[in-house]
Amino acid sequence: MSPADTGASTVVGAAPHASAASDPTAGGAADSRMTPGGPGYRRMSLALFLAGVATFALLYSTQALLPLISAEYGVAASEASWTVAAATGGLALFVLPMSALSERFGRRTVMTASLAVAVAVGLLVPFAPSLGALVVLRALQGAALAGVPASAQAYLAEEVRPRALVTAIGLFVAGNSVGGMSGRVMTGWVAQEWGWRAAVGVVGAVAVLCAVAFRMLLPAPRHFTPGSLRPRVLAGTVRDHLSNPLLRRLYAIGALFMTVFGGVYTVIGYRLTEAPFSLPQGVIGSIFLVYLVGTVSASTAGRLVGRVGRRGALYLAGATAAAGLLLSLLDSVVPVLLGLVLITAGFFAGHAVASSAVSRTAAHGRAQASALYQSAYYIGSSVGSTVGATAFHAQGWSGTVGVGLLAVLGVVAITVLGSRAARVAERRTPVSA
Repeated sequence: MSPADTGASTVVGAAPHASAASDPTAGGAADSRMTPGGPGYRRMSLALFLAGVATFALLYSTQALLPLISAEYGVAASEASWTVAAATGGLALFVLPMSALSERFGRRTVMTASLAVAVAVGLLVPFAPSLGALVVLRALQGAALAGVPASAQAYLAEEVRPRALVTAIGLFVAGNSVGGMSGRVMTGWVAQEWGWRAAVGVVGAVAVLCAVAFRMLLPAPRHFTPGSLRPRVLAGTVRDHLSNPLLRRLYAIGALFMTVFGGVYTVIGYRLTEAPFSLPQGVIGSIFLVYLVGTVSASTAGRLVGRVGRRGALYLAGATAAAGLLLSLLDSVVPVLLGLVLITAGFFAGHAVASSAVSRTAAHGRAQASALYQSAYYIGSSVGSTVGATAFHAQGWSGTVGVGLLAVLGVVAITVLGSRAARVAERRTPVSA
């Protein structure tokens, strides 16, 4: 896809120490990276799918349980929401350092270690004696999980051919959606019978199985070149990425989409337990089956970009999420469910498009480029969960919807700026003979 298609004026320049995957065909060598139907692609896809399942199941394991946590500790939604915000905030803070470790020690090694620590902490979460202890454990869990998202995207950028990259990342994001859905559905029904502590324990056990299968399935990297851990080199790479206008726009888009999603799904359990819905915890957990829509929208994001372009896909994703927010204002279960379907579809499509654009734009330091995106993305989640819960406490569901609509308007505004930047770049680019 051309710079005009993406809204880019320039692409981050390749550094002398760039990975061999940056130009695998140099010197006439055949491109040995994976492609759909080729050797190792199916194992790789399944492994990263399972890593996505474990990551999102652990990261949001308390989200559907917030009303029960509020009741046990006697706190409001805004306080209980810190069990979600602490995990996503920990991930946001540590994703860049963990990406640096992956540049030195390898993507597969860092992802394996991250999942191992995260599942170990997850098995301790059910025994938290207080809300403060629970928040601390959740922050540690998020910090441990930080090694998975950025390393996974960097692994894909190095090991998968560019034309298949959006689809491959879409499958990883689809794993996120399945993890988020299964974790919430399981916790809802388990918690209804045995309480929230048993529910998060079950999530931890499932994550252990996913982590073991991931390590057994993921092919060894063939195009990874170790980088430097020197702070000056890392700072220079980060500075290069942050100086790129397209990457900055993509980071902001990821944060804003996640603000919508984090706010809605943190608060929806509280809304559905209140009148006029008054639904039991198990039924509320089953509401998260709408994540299956995100699985479809994320895995088909590549085809959507092929049809309407990257900016067109972002406009469509934003419009879909906005329509869902407005529909969810109605006080009836059916329109609320339809609204959640649209919000989920728009979010996962937008996330897959933006995150894959980051991987394709960065020609060096891909782990750092992805880490910056993930940091912005999970900061958006933390902001969405806390601000959305605060708005709900002050103004009800309409307050949470208002926060979401402002975030969607931000996505549209940034995409418009990208379109203008692309037109300026086209006018400045001389036409070749």
